[in-house]
Amino acid sequence: MTMGDDTPVTSLVLPILIRPILSQLERRDVVASQTLRAALTKAEQTHPGLTYNLVMGIIKKGDINVNMNESILRLQGAATDSDLIEYRLNRTEDAFQELNKKSSALKRILSRIPDEITDRKTFLETIKEIASAIKKLLDAVNEVVGFIPGSSGKQAVEQRKKEFVKYSKKFSTTLKEYFKEGEANAVFVSALYLIHQTNQIMITVKNKCE
Repeated sequence: MTMGDDTPVTSLVLPILIRPILSQLERRDVVASQTLRAALTKAEQTHPGLTYNLVMGIIKKGDINVNMNESILRLQGAATDSDLIEYRLNRTEDAFQELNKKSSALKRILSRIPDEITDRKTFLETIKEIASAIKKLLDAVNEVVGFIPGSSGKQAVEQRKKEFVKYSKKFSTTLKEYFKEGEANAVFVSALYLIHQTNQIMITVKNKCE
């Protein structure tokens, strides 16, 4: 149970919004940045959604109108590997590095949705890219499964893959509804779920192989 709303954005605020800010602070005060980074990471692990609540509290206090789903999705494209370190595999074998590349590629394409969704022609091309990136990610996951020791580890990754496929289908359904009803926020949320599921695959592979 998270402290924030039950949406994928709660798990993405720390790596995508807060860490890049701390990286900028690090240029001025390394100790302060690292102390804050460690404290917020620990707090988020203990109380999932805490950083989301913190940011939303500040936004509410400032009476600012922000679509967090759209904003976090857009910011995903600017996040660096160091901001997303827990979703990066350290194994040097080609299969693991390929999975790193494919997961990053999918998330980068998804992050373009807020800027491209209003241009139908461009967005249709982006949708094709997303479909291709999803297939390539699943192929990369299949390659990695052979390296995972023990049947329980393999089953854990296979379960994550099933969840990812489920949310991929939901994303497809949401897109069809968008072209009928024009509800862009639903697309943003669905894309964030795909990013979250991609991250869950990476975390599970990392836990089982490193």
